[in-house]
Amino acid sequence: MSNPFENEDGTFVAVINDDGQYALWPTFANVPDGWTIAHGPGPKSAVLSYIEEVWTDMRPQSLIDRLSRSDASVPLD
Repeated sequence: MSNPFENEDGTFVAVINDDGQYALWPTFANVPDGWTIAHGPGPKSAVLSYIEEVWTDMRPQSLIDRLSRSDASVPLD
């Protein structure tokens, strides 16, 4: 069986989790628990372009929130 994520002719969606992280997901597979569809369906290239456009900060949302609540000069444990 080939890797469905390498199928340039497949149909995909962009999924997002509660931490604001995105992933490419093939439409034939159920979206995993904890993820929701954010965009699509569409061709792989279009969905990847969407993800690159909207996911500009790769840090998990929980880290962004934690940093915003703490003093930047204090190291995190």
